[in-house]
Amino acid sequence: MLDDLKANNRDWAARKTAGDPGFFKRLVGQQAPQYFWIGCSDSRVPANEIVGLDPGEMFVHRNVANLAPPQDANYLSVLQFAVDVIKVKHILVVGHYGCGGIAAAVDGQRRGLVDHWLHPIREVHQEHRHELDAMPDQRARLDRLCELNVIRQVRNVASDVFVQDAWARGQSICVHGWVYSIENGLITDLGVDVGGPEALQSLEDDS
Repeated sequence: MLDDLKANNRDWAARKTAGDPGFFKRLVGQQAPQYFWIGCSDSRVPANEIVGLDPGEMFVHRNVANLAPPQDANYLSVLQFAVDVIKVKHILVVGHYGCGGIAAAVDGQRRGLVDHWLHPIREVHQEHRHELDAMPDQRARLDRLCELNVIRQVRNVASDVFVQDAWARGQSICVHGWVYSIENGLITDLGVDVGGPEALQSLEDDS
């Protein structure tokens, strides 16, 4: 299997070079993407591919259930690098329908360490319990919880000091909330776009 992967890599590199002889030379020169993707680790959600971008055009951070927890040093390090060094203009928080992490957060089963990681989703579930319980279909509830989780993570990103400081010094950054459908390959824009402190306050008031 690993030999297949290495062969695939050689074929991919050859195709890239054949179509654009300077492609890899440009990648070596610099990393200057405008987009920072915070998504789920799910293997069915390849960040660059589903939005049609080449390597070098998207800075990516992925974890179980696309969380942006303010106490996670890994996520915060990537966020700071994206904002302060690369100076991305758009931060995309992207969940996906049918997310196993979302389901695992609320199914009552115990799995170990990941239960601690998924705790923020249980908090979102509790805060919106009346809305979710009113939905008769379990799949619809999980899909809505996926959306609510994305909105919460948008708030987390936009309220972080790295983003707040960037806005204060006049840097242009907008945080967006999307959900991807594995069933049809399409992205749904949740209409959550936070480009400054005023928009963040409006989002918090609506929540």
